[in-house]
Amino acid sequence: MSAAGPSPAIDVLTDVTVFTGGEWLAHRDIHIVDGEVASIEPAAPPLGGGGDGASGGSGSATRHVIPGFVNTHTHLQQSLMRGVAECTPLLEWLLAVGVETVKITPERAYLATVAASLELLRSGTTTVVEHMWPSPSSELHEAVIRGLRDTGIRAVLGRGVADRPDATRKWGFEPKLIAPLDEVTDQIDALRTQVDGSAITMALAVPNPRSVTEEGMAMLRDYATARDMTVMIHLLETRTDDVMCLEHTGMGAVEYLDTNSFLWDRVLAVHCVELDDLGQSILAERGVGISHNPLSNMRLGSGVAPIPDMLARGVKVGLGVDGAASNDTQNMLESLRIGAYLQRAVHKRADLLGFGEMLDIATGGVNSVLGLPAVRGGVTVGSPADLTVVDFARDFATLPVHDPGASILTTGGPSIVDTVLVGGEAVIRDGRSVFVDEEGLAKELLALA
Repeated sequence: MSAAGPSPAIDVLTDVTVFTGGEWLAHRDIHIVDGEVASIEPAAPPLGGGGDGASGGSGSATRHVIPGFVNTHTHLQQSLMRGVAECTPLLEWLLAVGVETVKITPERAYLATVAASLELLRSGTTTVVEHMWPSPSSELHEAVIRGLRDTGIRAVLGRGVADRPDATRKWGFEPKLIAPLDEVTDQIDALRTQVDGSAITMALAVPNPRSVTEEGMAMLRDYATARDMTVMIHLLETRTDDVMCLEHTGMGAVEYLDTNSFLWDRVLAVHCVELDDLGQSILAERGVGISHNPLSNMRLGSGVAPIPDMLARGVKVGLGVDGAASNDTQNMLESLRIGAYLQRAVHKRADLLGFGEMLDIATGGVNSVLGLPAVRGGVTVGSPADLTVVDFARDFATLPVHDPGASILTTGGPSIVDTVLVGGEAVIRDGRSVFVDEEGLAKELLALA
């Protein structure tokens, strides 16, 4: 499935307009050394044209550079499950997706990973946070790692963990997918060795507060903190977490987690649609990050997360797309737009969440929770050269450009993404993968039907 292409290493992006320090600076050269942004300087006069070929001076009027997006939540395997159980309640949808997940094979997991990762890259995403559902299969996890490597995307790979079996998935998790926690942590240690030195880091992925016992929480916290690992957990996507935790423990979901010391500054809580004022205060105090997934929450009828309230309380918020079975696409530019528009509609305010604030959320909102370098205000000197070059001339529907940030937020789609760098290497050029034969991938995906 590999595709031949020019050397992916780039030393300089020449004569571009870059968003940095909270403003757009025109005619700049971005110098890259050892995979990091070394400097942003006034563009040198061109000598015979050229530059890197990705963003030469002749087209700089429409070429703009922003940090790559950090997609803080998805389920890559669901790229093979588009449309599953559409127009059904969440718990019914979860059961249907669970059936499909049990049937996944390493071969299908590899194809799903490559397809979803390319879709993310082509929408300007440079880092994906993958929340795998629990599975005892080592081959499955190795296939996902291989798929991530083959596309060149940076990844925080959450290995699914749960220790409370329940076939109904109301107070627990699908028994067929659960293995003893000591076996799971041994497997994660082996996977950590396998990805050491690569663009992939391992994390723990807990399905929800209902799927892990008190003893399991203690064991997982000790394991994660000893290794400085991120723990991600679905939390209050609907009221089900609160209802079930109240029924079985006499306390709500946030209190249940907090009582068991399972909230700290390396925890990423996903969704939090039903997070009340007290819950927001607790998460803010504990340093927990939030992954906001507006399109998935709309699609499944979950509701609207109180993002402005969270931000006002100092809660760290990042942006996610969720899996393709609940979002249908892996398009971060679409999530960027809807993330802003949805809050404006709910609060009846057109002046909420403009480009600068949404970009901070989408590129660095929860980086500290994920163990990633800080990114704020745009392209940041000293940070990894995970960069997206958009070229508005690629799509006349984005023209004319009165305000580049406004155009990206309100009209941007994958069609304007020209080049994507991960660690200073081009993984997307001219809107296509440097490493993957996209036509061949399409044929393999079509054959699955």
